[in-house]
Amino acid sequence: MKVLIVDDEKHVRHAIRMLVHWEACGVTEVIEAESGDQAIEVITALSPPVVLTDMRMPGKDGVALMEWIQVNSPATRVVVVSGYDDFELVRQVIRRGGMDYILKPVDPVEINEALTKATQAWQTAEQDRNRRTMQAIEVNRMRPHYADKLLTELVSGTANTQLSITPLREELHLPAAIHMCNAAVMSTTQLDTDMLDKYKTRHPLLGFSLINICNEFLGNSQTGIAFRHLERMDEIILLYWGEPSRWPQLLQDIHRGIRTALRCYMHIGIGSFGAFPVAAATAYQEARQALWKRDVLQATDWLHNSPLARQAVRLPQLPEMEEELRLSALSCNASRIAAAAGRWISAVADLPSVTAEQLVGWNQELDWMLARWLNDRPDDAAGEELADEHGSIPALPIDNRGLLSLSLWQKQIENRLLAAGQALTPSHSPSNPVIRDIARYLDAHYDEDISLQDMASRFYLSREYISRKFKQEYGVNLSEYLCRIRMDKAKLLLLNDKLRLHHIAGMVGYQDEKYFGKVFKKLEGVTPGEFRKRHSVDPQPLTHTAHDLPRHH
Repeated sequence: MKVLIVDDEKHVRHAIRMLVHWEACGVTEVIEAESGDQAIEVITALSPPVVLTDMRMPGKDGVALMEWIQVNSPATRVVVVSGYDDFELVRQVIRRGGMDYILKPVDPVEINEALTKATQAWQTAEQDRNRRTMQAIEVNRMRPHYADKLLTELVSGTANTQLSITPLREELHLPAAIHMCNAAVMSTTQLDTDMLDKYKTRHPLLGFSLINICNEFLGNSQTGIAFRHLERMDEIILLYWGEPSRWPQLLQDIHRGIRTALRCYMHIGIGSFGAFPVAAATAYQEARQALWKRDVLQATDWLHNSPLARQAVRLPQLPEMEEELRLSALSCNASRIAAAAGRWISAVADLPSVTAEQLVGWNQELDWMLARWLNDRPDDAAGEELADEHGSIPALPIDNRGLLSLSLWQKQIENRLLAAGQALTPSHSPSNPVIRDIARYLDAHYDEDISLQDMASRFYLSREYISRKFKQEYGVNLSEYLCRIRMDKAKLLLLNDKLRLHHIAGMVGYQDEKYFGKVFKKLEGVTPGEFRKRHSVDPQPLTHTAHDLPRHH
């Protein structure tokens, strides 16, 4: 804590320095000023919490200084040290928020008591300010979520009466009279794999960017709002209540803005206009249906306002090919797997149309099929569910125009069948080769943001299967294994006293230095700083590495 002494007499400033027990008051730095004008410069630059000031000084006197502090630095606490026993001066000090009025010559007890009272008052006020600031931050952080909640309820049909949307009107300051509305829907799931890989560890940022672009156009016209559907986090919804004739052009502008800013091709489903607020839910469902029932085989427009007509042809059924696919997987032969996958791809390619919804359904069927094969292993726990309802299925095999890439889809299926075959028919070694590959990947990429979902997508297996087999192989779960690698690397880096702790945290995969320190202490029993101090004086042998962890077969 800083304290400023303001007095035009040097010997008085020196006397105060000698008389006050600074450390006992928590003061770490004492600054001096010879006048009120100089004090203002110091307060502006350094913001000292407490000021000890004389009253009679050349230039700005104590009264003028306190007036300035009252307006420009109201949190600063002021104690007056004056040689004038003047009632009018005391009254001026009280009126301007002074904490105390001490007469010269300064009494040591009085000055220390006054400073203690001033510093404690500032600390109490500072704690209150920090608490209010944190509350304001939390409120501001939650406000977008609260608005998304209200809007999600509106398009879900659970709050679409004039009475129930009152909180929404108040929160978003909606126009007093909204007669008609419509909705449009876009989904990050329907972006190409390159785009999704770019935002692999920053999915919230992708959604945030899309919403911002949409709201830039909707907000400028004050005719709508974009938000995230809280129950379908891949969906961005545009609610529009402006003039119907302007809606198509606004969507054109939004689509162009997304392509310019993010360099991606975004398909958008659109509903129909109806009376607000009741029609919001209907328009949303129509828009969602139009988006997911679009034809991913044909190079149609990016805007979809009606679902694809129901097909009269019989769709190929993946379960009918299950035995062929299973035998090809068990062969672990790339050519045989490619031939089996190719027959499925050819059956789909012969269709006159394929919807995005059907594509997701087939991928889910394949996921359930592979999970069932792995569950049929005799050494697996009976009845354990491996299906990953949160989406270990790879990204949809679509190109940067949002159309189905049959070659990409075949490659994805081949990779998944080969991974399943390797898991089903391990080598004579008691170790699981796929799990060892995952461990080697963790060893090489420990400094990256890695999750179980990332491993499931990369190695084409469900999260549950990887988690269970990894624990069997290494005796710890994947996150514990990764954490152990990071801590061992951190201990080596800590021996270099030229590296700062926040640099070391980033080098081993932690963006938050405090969280890194918390994890380190939990595993090592000491903080990173304590570990560095201990080993810089009396180096001790490092503990075991991740490769030394017990293996269970």
